[in-house]
Amino acid sequence: MSNSLEVNKIFAAVLTAGVTFGLAGLVGRLVVHPTTPKQAAIQIGEPAAAPVAAAPAAPALEPITPLLAAANVQAGQQLAQRQCVSCHSFNEGGRSGVGPNLYSIIGAKHAHAAGFNYSAAIRAMADKPWTYEEMNAWIANPRAYASGNKMTYAGMASVQNRADLIAYLRSISPNAPAP
Repeated sequence: MSNSLEVNKIFAAVLTAGVTFGLAGLVGRLVVHPTTPKQAAIQIGEPAAAPVAAAPAAPALEPITPLLAAANVQAGQQLAQRQCVSCHSFNEGGRSGVGPNLYSIIGAKHAHAAGFNYSAAIRAMADKPWTYEEMNAWIANPRAYASGNKMTYAGMASVQNRADLIAYLRSISPNAPAP
């Protein structure tokens, strides 16, 4: 008789656990309100052309040129080593990785690195030079700057960090114009 009592205890424990987990899930959904993302977090290959819609006007970006005089080149180099080096190289004649080599980028044309497979968005700007303000807009928000580009970096919010990074890029751009 004790054997059937043990089986009933096990059955009651499993049933209680199932009911508890079911109620916990129900309460969790009521409290948290989960939502599914509207677009994939990871994109493989070229992104599909998005339908053209009137985008809200982005807030005006603070001009970077006045900040370059007081920018810290060493801090910019540290930012580049922390945030950019996984995709870009910075030495003269360096190889392109996921992103192009950035040596001598300031003053160079968009899509300047021979042999690098740029996105159509950047190739469309091939005749446009990388000025300080262009680089500022790019670093602040690559997706807004050139919709459809391949860069996965979300952007740098801090205007001082952008100024420091651009000062570093200028320091490794021997033909860069004066700010």
